[in-house]
Amino acid sequence: MATSAALFALMAITLRLATAHVSAFEAGFFRSLFGLVFSLPLLIKPGLALLHTRHFSLYLLRSVFGTLAMLGSFWALAHLPLAQAVSISYSTPLFVTIGAVFLLGEVVRARRWSAIAIGFIGVIIIMRPGATTDSIKHDSFDMLVALAAAAIAAGSYISIKFLSRTEPADAVVIYMSLIMTPLSLIPALFFWTWPGATGWLWLVLTGLLATVAQTCMTRAYQAGDVSALIPINFIQLPIVAVCAYFTFGQSLDAGTVIGAAIIIAANLYIVHREAQLARRTVTDPAIAQSESGQASA
Repeated sequence: MATSAALFALMAITLRLATAHVSAFEAGFFRSLFGLVFSLPLLIKPGLALLHTRHFSLYLLRSVFGTLAMLGSFWALAHLPLAQAVSISYSTPLFVTIGAVFLLGEVVRARRWSAIAIGFIGVIIIMRPGATTDSIKHDSFDMLVALAAAAIAAGSYISIKFLSRTEPADAVVIYMSLIMTPLSLIPALFFWTWPGATGWLWLVLTGLLATVAQTCMTRAYQAGDVSALIPINFIQLPIVAVCAYFTFGQSLDAGTVIGAAIIIAANLYIVHREAQLARRTVTDPAIAQSESGQASA
């Protein structure tokens, strides 16, 4: 998981460099295309049998969510300060918790609802609605795109949680690239420009880093406790902040630091609370069922 977070941080840097040559939508297409190319070696040992599945509809749903979230997040990474874009993306677990209520039948109690509300206060601090400076006004649309991408990504993560129960991690990675490549080509065609040699370099690196990072993350979720893994993902922010400072001269502003800290704290509390309930499920399922309100389904 730590490797995944570090590679996603580096991918944000190569993506920003790539979008100096092509649009964010075209970068999204090439990320999926090169991701598919780099994931094909996963078929060498198991062959096409790896792709046998009874859950193609779930793969398709996950890829639709993934494509929309990717294009939105790529737009944000291309137009916002990188640390700000990454900080807003940390609201995804908050949306996942909300999604669990409507999609998984989970009843979230007052403490987790409070943590979600506090987390969104952090998002508001980062986005600073009503601010009057020209730079913030200009970034308002881009921040809304970043927030929408974080919300849509929640659907993708919930889909992965379902898929990881029965599907091999490598199959999840390959199917994602197989389906997302043609889906992401559609918007890319409207903004198409051929990159030069330097642009190709950054696009290839973006695809490679994203594929390896996605593979590491999927395998981590299969092998470990999600509640223990999610906090590790937050190391992405300091890596992005340092790299963005030295590569693009971007510095952290106080609003982003404070908002990100609040969002991370809210996420950590939610993860801690879910871990407590999971442990109680092992020791006393009746108590955990009563407190978590989880639907029997």
